[in-house]
Amino acid sequence: MNASNEVEDQIVASIRRIIRAIDLQSRRLQDRHKLTGPQLATLREAHRVGQPSVSALARAVHLSQPTVSGIVSRLERRGLVVRERSEGDRRSVVIQVTEEGLRVLDEAPSLLQERFRAELARLEDWERHWMLSALERIASMMDAEHIDAAPILETGPVAQPAEEAPVPGGLEPQGD
Repeated sequence: MNASNEVEDQIVASIRRIIRAIDLQSRRLQDRHKLTGPQLATLREAHRVGQPSVSALARAVHLSQPTVSGIVSRLERRGLVVRERSEGDRRSVVIQVTEEGLRVLDEAPSLLQERFRAELARLEDWERHWMLSALERIASMMDAEHIDAAPILETGPVAQPAEEAPVPGGLEPQGD
């Protein structure tokens, strides 16, 4: 094997380890707390903000309003949040974290991106910019720059338009 192929294999292996770490964290969160990463992030943000609207919550967690509306509906079915009319504007609806939601927040682990952001903060500014540049280049090489992605680290099924090809390079997460 030549040196170029060895480096390429190491790059692919590193990407696969990242995908696997995200997948494992997501599974642990789902198994132990019956929450997905976006659900936990939404619940935490609703508590932090204190009675946000769905649109404000969507902006805060960097997800689309319809996605957050679905997340809030699932959290509401579990009794973790309730939708209420705003005291200040009876036409608007706000999200309130329930006592059960607060209990879940107390027991829930940190999100993977929280630990990752803490590690990123320790880097020099030039290192963060270098990493961003390298990752953007990788996304471009994988023809993934058009895929919408929030800064919430989670894996799972990704709906692809019918004309889209699978991810090149065989980087799909593998089962156990």
